[in-house]
Amino acid sequence: MEVPIVPKSRREIHQLETMLLLGTLLQPKVLEIIKDPVEKLTWVDSLAVASGALAREKAGMTVSEIAEELGRTEQTIRKHLKGETKAGEFVKETYELLKKGELKLGDLEAQVELISAEEKIKKLEEEVKELEEQKKTLEENLGKVKDTLKKLLDEL
Repeated sequence: MEVPIVPKSRREIHQLETMLLLGTLLQPKVLEIIKDPVEKLTWVDSLAVASGALAREKAGMTVSEIAEELGRTEQTIRKHLKGETKAGEFVKETYELLKKGELKLGDLEAQVELISAEEKIKKLEEEVKELEEQKKTLEENLGKVKDTLKKLLDEL
């Protein structure tokens, strides 16, 4: 699927908006920021607004139209569009990558799969650690049972 750089319809605006949001969210520096649970909601919301604003601006909408449609103030929209907010800055960077052809849907899908694989690996590592602890406990218990049996045999 080709994502339009200058959207002409609502559907194309949403395609560009989605690509901008996903492309920005998957940037390593953004992923690092949103790891903090306190920051996550604020950041995701800001990135969504900045992505929506830029996609609509590229479609030729005015700042007041964008603000009304996204339910934000014109001042907030202007700041995002000028890159005066971190979210706006990151989304603009993503747009430039998209424009240069350096960011494609396939790249994003690969990143999502990679992140998913990394999460699975972390879970598996945690499970291995738990199993190793259980094994250690069982070995200790087995040692105690062996000692007890040895004492009983010696007594007999």
